[in-house]
Amino acid sequence: MRTLRGVPFLAAALTAVSLTAPGPATGATGATGATGATGATAATAATAATDGSGHCARQERVRVPGAALQRTACLDDLTTTGLAGTPYTDLTDQAGLTAGGTRAPSGISGVQVDGYFPDSSRFNNTHGWRHDAQFVIRLPDDWNGGLVVTGAPGTRKQYATDKAISDRVLAQGYAYAATDKGNSGTDFYRDGVRPGDAVAEWNARTTQLTRAARRVAAQRYGHAPRRTYIAGISNGGYLTRWQLENHPELYDGGVDWEGALWTTQGPHLLTSLPVTVARTFGAARDEDLYAAGFARGSAFLWPYHEKSYWGLTQKIYRAEFDPAYDPHCPGPTAGSTVEEILAPCPSDAAYDYTRRPASVHRAVARVALTGRIGKPLITLHGDMDALLPKAADSDVYTRMIDARGRGGLHRYYTIAGGTHVDGLYDTYPERLRPILPCFRSAFDALTAWVEQGTAPPADHTVDRPADGDVVNACALGGTGAARP
Repeated sequence: MRTLRGVPFLAAALTAVSLTAPGPATGATGATGATGATGATAATAATAATDGSGHCARQERVRVPGAALQRTACLDDLTTTGLAGTPYTDLTDQAGLTAGGTRAPSGISGVQVDGYFPDSSRFNNTHGWRHDAQFVIRLPDDWNGGLVVTGAPGTRKQYATDKAISDRVLAQGYAYAATDKGNSGTDFYRDGVRPGDAVAEWNARTTQLTRAARRVAAQRYGHAPRRTYIAGISNGGYLTRWQLENHPELYDGGVDWEGALWTTQGPHLLTSLPVTVARTFGAARDEDLYAAGFARGSAFLWPYHEKSYWGLTQKIYRAEFDPAYDPHCPGPTAGSTVEEILAPCPSDAAYDYTRRPASVHRAVARVALTGRIGKPLITLHGDMDALLPKAADSDVYTRMIDARGRGGLHRYYTIAGGTHVDGLYDTYPERLRPILPCFRSAFDALTAWVEQGTAPPADHTVDRPADGDVVNACALGGTGAARP
């Protein structure tokens, strides 16, 4: 075992929420959507062609429909390679999502639009705006006619998947759009009026951004995207599932990387995590976690998750859907220090969702999944996921899809050695593998499925290779057969 680098990944991200959000983009202008440029990373608007070709062509036409504010910049490189250290990305909010050694492209020039839609909440301080419903849209000069949309994983913000998703799809020529989901941070549950409002907003904001980004692409390139895909990690995977169930008309397909599962009767986070809190307080055994769906062989990851994920995740999502259970923990805030934020609520050790009032189940029902997807979907889930165990998540969701008669639109790949965040590979390289390269292979398989009619491999487990570059390569393998 190698020692974890610095503070735990989640703690780093939590610290970033209040301490290290990027400042405003120098020289970029605001609500009118006028263009801006900054430093050596940006080209002046005067160099942009007006005939639809060239660097940042038609930049002046870009107006994000419905945005309360936007700032547009012409940049020489839209990838994290070129944007690191600038106000156009936030590497701290990406902490832990990718393994060290993950290769990133560079030199993808184009237009970046940052802004926000009207919203009353103020959790997101990126750019010093203190305004939620923030988004980023990237429009590469060399466009392939496609668009990829995502929502932030966990309670992170709009730049969280820049390295995991944005970099590669930009290199392939896709336009890219990401949302902060309308709320962020560990106090996200304070947003809204009714239980479930904050999560319900995630879905609305993703739909809103997809529609807006399609129109923005048409403004810059002269026509709407020929293909629109959605993809996401964790909560972003949940958004992928929900969008393909509820708005299949907006998308051509999606890739769901360990999406969170919400169902009215369970299973979901509030049925699998209480036992982890009970174990923290000595009221549950390892066998109880296995019975809840946690994989045998994953126990080496439990100390980290106990410290950084389990108690926090349980208390803030329970506060979102069931605030009456323990109004004092987490109360009006999850905490003001990292230690307070990560501390579990003792009351959660005895939480039993099945015995909670019908009002709690109705709150979950507002955001529940059904399995009735309307476009092709590829799901990936690591067998060592110690936050969202696949037995209580993607295994269940696959059965839901089949029960709806939509199995022909779905593929499900278990990634042997994959866990919830790829950054843990750097600590356990002998036991884990990153999922990101498999996600990239799955995205390529999805586009071939949609655009060429090439059936992706049948559901199977993608074995952990004994050698090779597991950080940057993943062969899905298998044969192209569908479920009934």
